Amino acid sequence: MRILVTGGTGFIGKALVRRLLARGDQVTVLSRRPESLKTIFGAAVEAWGRLSAWTTDRSFDAVINLAGEPIIDRPWTAARKQALRDSRIGITNQLITAMANAAQKPAVFLSGSAIGIYGDTGSVDITEQAPAGDDFGARLCAEWEQAALPAEVLGVRVCLLRTGLVLHADGGMLKKMRRPFKLGLGSRLGNGRQYMSWIHRHDYVEALLFLLHHPECKGAFNLTAPTPVDNRAFTDALAQSLHRRAFLATPQSLLKPILGERSLLLFGGQKVLPERLLSEGLCFRFTELANALAHANDD
Repeated sequence: MRILVTGGTGFIGKALVRRLLARGDQVTVLSRRPESLKTIFGAAVEAWGRLSAWTTDRSFDAVINLAGEPIIDRPWTAARKQALRDSRIGITNQLITAMANAAQKPAVFLSGSAIGIYGDTGSVDITEQAPAGDDFGARLCAEWEQAALPAEVLGVRVCLLRTGLVLHADGGMLKKMRRPFKLGLGSRLGNGRQYMSWIHRHDYVEALLFLLHHPECKGAFNLTAPTPVDNRAFTDALAQSLHRRAFLATPQSLLKPILGERSLLLFGGQKVLPERLLSEGLCFRFTELANALAHANDD
């Protein structure tokens, strides 16, 4: 397949691009640092620094949009919120315009989103039928998804990737957590009852490939493992995987003044189930958190 990937140098994108290359796909990666792509992937990847490189005579079988600045790393000032919108909604709008101008449209558009669209939903089972929340993160995801849907008018199949906490040792949340846990400083967050809906990076990439090749799949999909756990259980499992124990707890009252609105990302939660992926027949390799953590370095 001829595939255009945005966000291809990120923690998830790198694993996806390598998987696509390994199976023989022709991959083009749009990156703000196109000069870095040969170092990361070698000469097999076509590097684009601007989407204007997509001229009307170029065609792709699929577009996979994983672009988006990290949401928790910096305070949510007005300027930062706009940057988060631009990095998600802005690039999605540009992709829609490029598709509209292309003489041959892609068959499928896999476009990023996140389970944050549901807001803080406590311990209720959440499937793709659940409504969107009303906090900033939820509204951001909802706008992101709405920006992708005009591709359907162009005859392009759209899959919305409602992504959970993607686990792998070389990036994302897990990489940040492992160091303090190795030092015996791991702690649960607040009362630890907030649910964490996770997925191993291997299964995430496999889910994307599954969606690429199943034309009956369209609409929103929860990309999470079938067995979400609460923060207390996650904390214990991570500590055990590193042969440590976690006795500490970080109270919400300590972090909320520092994080502000962002505290919802740590102290809120969603018990999200991948109902649609399971019903379509996707088999997860990692369904239990302990096993996923034991294989945190696997691709």
